[in-house]
Amino acid sequence: MAPAADREGYWGPTTSTLDWCEENYSVTWYIAEFWNTVSNLIMIIPPMFGAVQSVRDGLEKRYIASYLALTVVGMGSWCFHMTLKYEMQLLDELPMIYSCCIFVYCMFECFKIKNSVNYHLLFTLVLFSLIVTTVYLKVKEPIFHQVMYGMLVFTLVLRSIYIVTWVYPWLRGLGYTSLGIFLLGFLFWNIDNIFCESLRNFRKKVPPIIGITTQFHAWWHILTGLGSYLHILFSLYTRTLYLRYRPKVKFIFGIWPVILFEPLRKH
Repeated sequence: MAPAADREGYWGPTTSTLDWCEENYSVTWYIAEFWNTVSNLIMIIPPMFGAVQSVRDGLEKRYIASYLALTVVGMGSWCFHMTLKYEMQLLDELPMIYSCCIFVYCMFECFKIKNSVNYHLLFTLVLFSLIVTTVYLKVKEPIFHQVMYGMLVFTLVLRSIYIVTWVYPWLRGLGYTSLGIFLLGFLFWNIDNIFCESLRNFRKKVPPIIGITTQFHAWWHILTGLGSYLHILFSLYTRTLYLRYRPKVKFIFGIWPVILFEPLRKH
């Protein structure tokens, strides 16, 4: 039997510019990177429910778009890791840029009148997305994508710190939890990249159940998916506070956080 890393499966040879540390087709013939694929469920299912709840609550469309954008990222990442095809890689990476642009718009529009539209910011973010897309399709350099994505995330971090420092200090718990979980995922992403050979050798020597826990790119999906979801809650909490609603974080089944709120009644 060929080494796990050299196996081919249902989707044929790899055409993506990136191939992660998980051994290809080691779990099933139909999925190139099994754990990197199924770990995307956290970015697909909860945000779909969040979008439905946002529609029911009559929230502004940009928050519905935030939830749906996260779902699209999860679906694109699922397709990428399942196939390791270049087209599917784009379906993963480009929505990461677009979703972050939506998050940036929401964060910078938290303190505006309801249903207002900032056309200047909207134009800037759309232009940024078009430039990144055009350049990335031409140069096909993953580092370019990672730097552009990092710039957007850094912008979100700065804006979040401003809000919890100067506007709503009592939201530090939610804001910093979101940031901390995301950064922990980024740490795992780097460990997976830097120590890949050591991780693969370790997996060969231990029972599969232990080896699964070292699939750090899958942990990146789980942690950044949760961190991004919590960021949407943070943004939504900030917005509904400004609109004089009464938001509260509730936990479904005592585990999964959602925001419930009531409009402030006028007497």
